[in-house]
Amino acid sequence: MSQQHSALAPAPHSAEAKRSDWWRDAVIYQVYPRSFADSNGDGMGDLEGIRTRLPYLRDLGVDAVWLSPFYASPQADAGYDVADYRAVDPMFGNLLDADALIREARGLGLRIIVDLVPNHSSDQHEWFKRAVAEGPGSPLRDRYHFRPGKGENGELPPNDWESIFGGPAWTRVEDGEWYLHLFAPEQPDFNWDHPAVGDEFRSILRFWLDMGVDGFRIDVAHGLVKAEGLPDLGSHDQVKLLGNDVMPFFDQDGVHEIYRQWRLILDEYSGERIFVAEAWTPTIERTANYVRPDELHQAFNFQYLSTAWDAEELREVIDRTLEAMRPVGAPATWVLSNHDVTRHATRFANPPGLGTQIRTAGDRELGLRRARAATLLMLALPGSAYIYQGEELGLPDVVDLADEDRQDPAYFRGAGQDGFRDGCRVPIPWTREGSSYGFGAGGSWLPQPPEWAELSVEAQTGDPGSTLELYRTALAVRRAQPGLGAGDAVEWLRAPAGVLAFRRGEFVCVANTGGESVTTPAYGRLLLASGEVAEVDGDAKVPADTTVWWTTA
Repeated sequence: MSQQHSALAPAPHSAEAKRSDWWRDAVIYQVYPRSFADSNGDGMGDLEGIRTRLPYLRDLGVDAVWLSPFYASPQADAGYDVADYRAVDPMFGNLLDADALIREARGLGLRIIVDLVPNHSSDQHEWFKRAVAEGPGSPLRDRYHFRPGKGENGELPPNDWESIFGGPAWTRVEDGEWYLHLFAPEQPDFNWDHPAVGDEFRSILRFWLDMGVDGFRIDVAHGLVKAEGLPDLGSHDQVKLLGNDVMPFFDQDGVHEIYRQWRLILDEYSGERIFVAEAWTPTIERTANYVRPDELHQAFNFQYLSTAWDAEELREVIDRTLEAMRPVGAPATWVLSNHDVTRHATRFANPPGLGTQIRTAGDRELGLRRARAATLLMLALPGSAYIYQGEELGLPDVVDLADEDRQDPAYFRGAGQDGFRDGCRVPIPWTREGSSYGFGAGGSWLPQPPEWAELSVEAQTGDPGSTLELYRTALAVRRAQPGLGAGDAVEWLRAPAGVLAFRRGEFVCVANTGGESVTTPAYGRLLLASGEVAEVDGDAKVPADTTVWWTTA
């Protein structure tokens, strides 16, 4: 029996989507604004472009849209260096465009979540510019981390911390003092021990909540509070410790009081607004601290994102995630790709490995087959799922960008992160024709490969075997099946080596991560499969790298 799309769902955004706990099983779609849709032909995506494509997202079947930063910014780190948190950067539009986007989304039954960047500002933020201009002793310097240097003449950084982007985490200004930046030098870290910083961000929260947003994704949520005294780490390979060890600048316990204060503000607003934490922590159990009942609602599951396409490893991280979230009453989250990592259609290709280069057509086919299977597995798990724009088209990373086309700031620093995030940020294709395959009339800020014409929304729409139609059907099935969505447990079933099989009520999922076909019971009526599945005499032959959904109802 081939993959057939069962029918399925009520209208994607009917009254059921408006219940107060919508976020517990929400499917949230990440839009990277500069790469989604360009309305004015300047080669850069914008808010008006996003607004015009909202019906596509509604029809895809997602519940909410998370927008990466669109605030006023010099763009030293693609908008994660914010100069004004209450203004839209002209490259993306203006506040009226933001208002129109939020209102139209609401009319379509979609919620809008915006990125918030509280760990650091741009060095062009008014506070920082004044702090530098006013010199040592300026009260504004206390809103950041300014320190005298070490050495006979203060010529050495105040401590041994390293930037995530490579090099020292300190830059010296002309008057001799140094300032802390865990990321680029253009991104000075706020000092959250200063009350003005907390006051300012509580005001920023209210500004956007009053605009009508439904929540915030908190960038570097684990980084706001630094250990007292800013002690040395004692290691010179610090990037490898990120998310794996206790750090004096990450995951300090003091961050939780900040989020308890923020939660009080959010709870003043109707409509069940939410916080989502980007929190890199050493363990899933530490991540759970961010989603206690009086703090944030969700936290990204980076442990799951970094897990290989392997049944044993996946089962372990699924179990640990559900066990960690159960005591705090928070939903698990599942994600396979985002704007900072290699797309999973490339990551799961052969040879395996994060950031791998796809070398052959066979590699591409294998990566896509595994990506489709991994998506159905992710959407079958209890909790909330995140989709990164373009993954529903099966887009791989663009791995052969010329050096002169690259714009990732980490690429030019030559240390720290690998600097190849541009590959997952190439603007997505909408049509078969045109200079940017429908992205916009003026080309695109990163070049798209010609083979993307056949991966476009236009090319895949209506093709029952396409990845886009697989996503549309999967999201409709997920909404229609009572056993899917919210929850905190799965019932594991006996399965051959390399296979995950579990039940959730009347729903059964089987994922074959191995390289050979396997025979399993046909658990009921076939709902959906990521590849061809044959059923004979109550058994099912599940091909390699394939996930299958059944219902026993």
